[in-house]
Amino acid sequence: MLITKETDYALRILRALASGGRLTARELAEHEQIPHQFAYKILKKLGKAGFVSITRGADGGCALSAKLEHITLYRLIRAMERDAAVSACTRKGYRCQWRKAHGGTVCLAHVHLASIQRALDRELDSHSLQEILFGA
Repeated sequence: MLITKETDYALRILRALASGGRLTARELAEHEQIPHQFAYKILKKLGKAGFVSITRGADGGCALSAKLEHITLYRLIRAMERDAAVSACTRKGYRCQWRKAHGGTVCLAHVHLASIQRALDRELDSHSLQEILFGA
C-alpha cells in the first residue's frame, strides 16, 4: 500500500485547511502546488468522506469539517484510493484461480500477504493526521 500522489495532495489540502480558514479550490491548488482540476477531484472525495465542507458561491470555499486528530492515515487512504490492497488476493471477495485449480489448497503467499495487509492497516490506523502533519 503506497501513498499515491492523490493521497499526498489530499494531505497537503488538509494541512492548508488546518488553520481553520476557508479557502477556495483555486487558492488551495496554488498554495499547495496542485493542478487545479486535480484539486477539485480531491476536494470532492474529501467532502464525500466528511473531512471537508464545500460551500459554493461568492462567499464559498472549503473548510475542515472534521478534526485532524480524528482522521487516521488509514481513513484518508481509504477515502482517496479505490484500491489500497498490498495484493489483489488481499481484496475482499477475491476469487483465487490458483486455489481453484489446486482444489482449494492453502496458498502460503496469500496467508503471508494477508498478514502483512492487516499489520499495515493497523499501523496506518494508529496515526492521526494531526500527528503526521504537525507532530502533535
